[in-house]
Amino acid sequence: MLKLPFDLKKARILVSNDDGIHAPGLKVLERIARSLSPDVWVVAPESEHSGASHSLTLRRPLQIQKFGPRRFSVSGTPSDCTLIAVNHILADRRPDIVLSGVNRGGNLGEDVLYSGTVAAAMEGAMLGIPAIAFSQVRIKDKLHWETASAFAPIVIRKLVSLPWPKGVLMSVNFPPVPPKEVTGIEVGRQGRRMSHVEVVHARDPFEREVTWIGDFPTDEPEHPETDLGIVMTRAVSVTPLHFDLTHAAMLRRMEGLFPKTATPKKSAKKRPRKTDGLPQ
Repeated sequence: MLKLPFDLKKARILVSNDDGIHAPGLKVLERIARSLSPDVWVVAPESEHSGASHSLTLRRPLQIQKFGPRRFSVSGTPSDCTLIAVNHILADRRPDIVLSGVNRGGNLGEDVLYSGTVAAAMEGAMLGIPAIAFSQVRIKDKLHWETASAFAPIVIRKLVSLPWPKGVLMSVNFPPVPPKEVTGIEVGRQGRRMSHVEVVHARDPFEREVTWIGDFPTDEPEHPETDLGIVMTRAVSVTPLHFDLTHAAMLRRMEGLFPKTATPKKSAKKRPRKTDGLPQ
């Protein structure tokens, strides 16, 4: 459980993202974090890793570059950044909370399975550290960073005011409207879209056939009482997530499906039959 009371003014905050060390959304989250605590550390990928999910770099060494006091980049994935920050850069004292984002675009519904922003927070949760992933939903290229700036501190303070189980992270999505048009802050479960990811077949300028993995055509949700539905009402959505993907109902239904007696018995090896004294 998150220990209460949680004093943000004395907290060590780790900030990361998946858009890279130079991303505008990271600067937004840095300012938000520094408005809450003086002990803020930034460890982010050296380049964009959107869609990296929870991948780790296992087959090559990683380089760490210092950009200033308490500000570093890592030549790896968002998950790498959190892992290295906690176990190396901040080894003297672990962060009290991990903040990831603010992502350039929403992480709603199925997005959480692909998102590097969510993965950076999830790695913190796996290490036993409370973590929050922030995403600013956009329409085309219009981004209202001021909406994230206005509501993120409120969301953070509210979330750390209640007991928080270990292994849980929060996914927060800000609607694509200015702050004055936001209708509120609502808690909802992870949703699912009516549509699926587009795969686009086309030709490049050299007339070579190429295939693009696109995006979801719409954010229309299967159920309105979800993160997707909440954002469509111009509200900030807050969704608790965890990394245990076990389907509890199906697990109960499968009890006794494979009894121990069903294990195949080892068959005895048959000796070769000799007929004329020659090898068979």
